[in-house]
Amino acid sequence: MSVDVISTPETERFAPRGPALSPSRAIDFKQCPLKYRLRVIDQIPEPPSRAAVRGTVVHAVLEALFGLPAAERDVEAATALIDPAWAEVRGSRPGVEELIPAEELDTFLAEVRKLVGVYFRLEDPTGFDPESCETFIETELPDGTPLRGIVDRIDRSPAGDVHVIDYKTGRAPGIAYETRALFQLKFYALVLLRTQGRAPAELKLMYLADGITLTYAPDPEELLRFERILSALWAAIVTAAETGEFPPSPGWMCQYCDFKRLCPEFGGTPPPFPSGPVDAEPEGTDRPDED
Repeated sequence: MSVDVISTPETERFAPRGPALSPSRAIDFKQCPLKYRLRVIDQIPEPPSRAAVRGTVVHAVLEALFGLPAAERDVEAATALIDPAWAEVRGSRPGVEELIPAEELDTFLAEVRKLVGVYFRLEDPTGFDPESCETFIETELPDGTPLRGIVDRIDRSPAGDVHVIDYKTGRAPGIAYETRALFQLKFYALVLLRTQGRAPAELKLMYLADGITLTYAPDPEELLRFERILSALWAAIVTAAETGEFPPSPGWMCQYCDFKRLCPEFGGTPPPFPSGPVDAEPEGTDRPDED
């Protein structure tokens, strides 16, 4: 079964739904099954990071920018949207004010302004209207594997070609770390292939920290091979959920993990595995931007 690409109101988009693969959660399981379990199944709270909050504000500004008439989308207008975006994030996310105290706010907002300014060096938003922003997409593969995600922007050319744009507030990855970025792009491309009958013409990541773009023109045959990878990954997750076996996978990323205190590799003890049905995962867990 497949469903069309949809853009939903905030309350519906972040409403609880059944478990599914998103790009971030798929990468979590590949990186460390225990991390996936603690984040998705146990839903252990994680403290927000300054980088993630900054990314959320930048995304909100760019989304609001495309709500303006095309002729009004300039740097000044985008800058005027920063304070309202910050106020919304601050009011909706517990702990943000403690993370960014008043004496650091000017510096934080200057960082946001710089990232928004870089966006205008990458493209001219007055020359087009996007088909949608912050678009929720989902599908179910033929074998039942559920996929979903949120795409920052979808454009459609006069010829009907789909272009997918995703903003990143970190720096572009080096060659050794492009795999994660390409995984996300292939994931989006596959969902759109399954829901629209053809792959998007191009997917683009805009890295605002250094003004670099990474593009990917998907090949349908490559996406079908990628589909088999996702199906195998979902089957492994289902098996792990049935057995309760989510082993840790130690590596260099452990130094950045918020769950070290619960990890046996660091002397911790995970909570008892949940019994009964697993709670649905809220859509918002695949956000904010952390890259």
